[in-house]
Amino acid sequence: MSTKNITSEELLGTLREIIILHAGQEYRLRITSNGKLILTK
Repeated sequence: MSTKNITSEELLGTLREIIILHAGQEYRLRITSNGKLILTK
């Protein structure tokens, strides 16, 4: 299995939050006020 590196800037652009659809479920990826990433269902 191989992996792919992608920066958070490439993924989010200028947004602070995006919704990722995976297997029919929605996941929220957001940047906190401290600059950390949080993924929630």
